[in-house]
Amino acid sequence: MTYEPVYTRTPRNAFVPSPVFVGIVAVFGVSGWMTWTGFGNVRVDVFLFIITGWLLSLCLHEYAHALVGFFSGDKTVADRGYLRLNPLKYTSPLLSIVLPVIVVILGGIGLPGGAVWIDHQHIRSRVKDSLISAAGPLTNVVLALVMAVPFWIGVGPKFVLTLSGQYQLTGQTTHLEFWSALGALAFLQITASVLNFLPIPGLDGGSIIAPWMSPAYQRAWNLFAPYGFILLFLALWQTKLGQYFFDVVFWLAERLGLSEALIQVGLELMRFWSGS
Repeated sequence: MTYEPVYTRTPRNAFVPSPVFVGIVAVFGVSGWMTWTGFGNVRVDVFLFIITGWLLSLCLHEYAHALVGFFSGDKTVADRGYLRLNPLKYTSPLLSIVLPVIVVILGGIGLPGGAVWIDHQHIRSRVKDSLISAAGPLTNVVLALVMAVPFWIGVGPKFVLTLSGQYQLTGQTTHLEFWSALGALAFLQITASVLNFLPIPGLDGGSIIAPWMSPAYQRAWNLFAPYGFILLFLALWQTKLGQYFFDVVFWLAERLGLSEALIQVGLELMRFWSGS
């Protein structure tokens, strides 16, 4: 007879945000204020604001996976420190933090990455299993909507294409660097949402549908899981799928009041090393 480990006690500080996360929040807030006021080199301010904002969203994305996993039966996530929003506790900091940040800097896309490990032997429901996987990208959806609110209601600025083929700035014209940075950050959340919901092995979208497959299909699906991320990366940068993907993402951004020109301004400002 075998026994599964029983976890009856959650560490006292399991839900206390880690100092690393608090530090990222502090830098995000300060850089946002610096961008708003134009303090120092505003392009460096924008870089810090977007990158720390993206790091926060990565932490919240993985936290959502862990939190739903915890309440679905896997109490081991508390012992692993996943509920403290510490990116250094992720199973793969390289894939979960370093690579996504590099891709944001170079390509302006919110690339997903594997992170928290859920012990699925404690999950007794396929619905819960799917919800655990869906929790992360749903967090990106919520963040995208929240960041887009100022633009959707007309508080933030936007660039409108005129009949002459020129872009005209409308709405709020002050603090343009801040608004363009916020628009770029919202755009990253949209890209992350779309990518994470794709039904590809190894991504959250694939993990959402995997519990509903037969055991044979699940085994075959899991064989491809380690390569799904790599194949997606190559497809976006080496095929026309990348163009189709950006067409969809910019269309969604426009529906939320985010103009493509404003997003491009924010991403260009972020690359402070590329020009004056």
